[in-house]
Amino acid sequence: MAFRRRRFLILAGLSGLGAGFAGYGLRSVADVSREQDQFNSSPETLAARQDAINPIDLGPLQLRFVATADSGSGDKNQFAVGRAMAEYRKRSPFDLAVLGGDNIYNSGEISKIKIAFEDPYADLLKAGVKFRACLGNHDTRTENGEPQVKYPGFNMDSRYYTYRQGPAQFFVLDLNVSIPWDDQLVWFKQQLKDSKAPWKIVYSHFPIYSSGHYGTSPDMVKLFTPIFKEHGVHLYINGHEHHYERSRPLDGTTYLITGHGGASLRPVKASGISAFAVSRFGFSTIELYEKAMVIQGIGTDGKVFDRGVIKV
Repeated sequence: MAFRRRRFLILAGLSGLGAGFAGYGLRSVADVSREQDQFNSSPETLAARQDAINPIDLGPLQLRFVATADSGSGDKNQFAVGRAMAEYRKRSPFDLAVLGGDNIYNSGEISKIKIAFEDPYADLLKAGVKFRACLGNHDTRTENGEPQVKYPGFNMDSRYYTYRQGPAQFFVLDLNVSIPWDDQLVWFKQQLKDSKAPWKIVYSHFPIYSSGHYGTSPDMVKLFTPIFKEHGVHLYINGHEHHYERSRPLDGTTYLITGHGGASLRPVKASGISAFAVSRFGFSTIELYEKAMVIQGIGTDGKVFDRGVIKV
C-alpha cells in the first residue's frame, strides 16, 4: 500500500472513547509541540480548543489490536493498565495484544511469569486474547531470554519472527546486543520483500526516534529508515523509553513508543519529531481501516488522551 499525500489529524484530551470521530481538529506538529506542556497540565483546555471539521471517511475497520511495553513490573500500575485494557475490550473488541519487551522485571526471570504477566492480564487471557511478545534488555538477563521465547503465553516463534493477522503482517525483531544482527537483517529484508500484506508493522523493544531519556538513535535511523521506506513499513512500535509518544509520519512510517505499561515512568517533552508525547501509565490501540490508521493512547482511567489519524 503506497502512501499518498498525508493529512495528519490529532485529537487529544477526550473525555471518553466515543463511537465516532466528530469534533476532530486539524493540528500542525508545531501547534502540538507548543501546547504540550499546557496539555499535560490540563487536557480539557486543549480539547476545548479543537475546531470542528467534516467527518472523516475511514472506510471499514479491518483490524484492531493493542500494544504495551515495559509492562512486567507486577505492581499496582501494571495491574491498573491490565484492568483498563480489559475494560476497553468490552467496548471495542480485539484479540491481539503486542508486548514490546521488558516483559518481566527485573531480570526476565520466568519464575515471575504469574505476577508479571498471567495475573495482570488474567481477564484478557481468559477471553482468548493472544499476546505476541518481543524481548527487551531486561528479559535477556536470564539465559539470554530463551525461557521467554519458549513460554507458550508469549507466542514467540523464535527470537525474531513474522506473522499475519487480517490485512497486516507483523515483523518482530530482537535488537538486543546479546545476539548478532547479520542473519536477522537478511531475513527481515527478505520477509518485507516477500510480503503482500496491505499493512506492514514492525516492533522491537528499542526506539529509533524518541524525545525521551534515550533519545533518537542515529545508528538505528541510518540502518532502519531506508529499509522501512523501501518496503513501505507503516508503523514501528517499541518500548524501552518509559513514556507514550506518537511521531509524525517520517518518510511514510509512524513511530509509536508505548513503554508506559507498568514500569516507573520517565519525563518526556515533545520534540520536532513528535505528534504527541506524554508521561502517564496506559496502553496504545491501533485500528487499521481501509483508508487510514488510527492510533490512540488510553490511560488507566479508560480515557483517550491522544488520537492520531494517518490517512493513506
